[in-house]
Formats: sequence, structure tokens, C-alpha cells
Amino acid sequence: MSHYARHVFFCCNQREEGRTCCNAKGATGMRDYAKERVKELDLAGAGKIRVNQSGCLDRCEEGPCVVVYPDAVWYTYFDRADVDEIIEEHLRNGRIVKRLRI
Repeated sequence: MSHYARHVFFCCNQREEGRTCCNAKGATGMRDYAKERVKELDLAGAGKIRVNQSGCLDRCEEGPCVVVYPDAVWYTYFDRADVDEIIEEHLRNGRIVKRLRI
């Protein structure tokens, strides 16, 4: 059994100047927000959810990206409301947010 029910990776890669990257679109701040929000909702910890940053997930051109494992669901997001929706719908209720899926 996995240590976490779900592991959420936010691409926080910073590429060379001029190349599209998730961090230039605010990924680190969104990761920090998601991490705090998951804790506030008591969804964090062993047997629950872990939010982490990752290096390049090689999908930066599709917008800032996040992937949820073991579900292998990839999302993009635009603002905190999108991150809240991913947390509420997918992480809390197990429903994929189709409009944000990549």
C-alpha cells in the first residue's frame, strides 16, 4: 500500500529565459497555496494527500501543469479557484475536473 492515497506534483520548473515554463506562470505560488489548503482541510498526511513540487514534467506548453498520482490525471490551472476546484472535486471527492484536464 502506498504511503499516501494521492500524491500531487506541481511542475515548478524554471527554464532559460524565453522558453515556456510553469514557474513563470506562478507555479511555485500555486503549489504553496495548494499545500496549505490541503492542510487546512485536514487532507494532508500519511494515508491521505501529499502536495509536492517537481522538476520539469515536460508539458509546460500546455499551461502550468499538475499531475495527481496514482490516478495519472494531468491538469492545468489558471488561478486559485481552479486549484480549489481540483482539491475539492478530485482530491476530496474523487471526481475528475474535466474542464481542467490536459
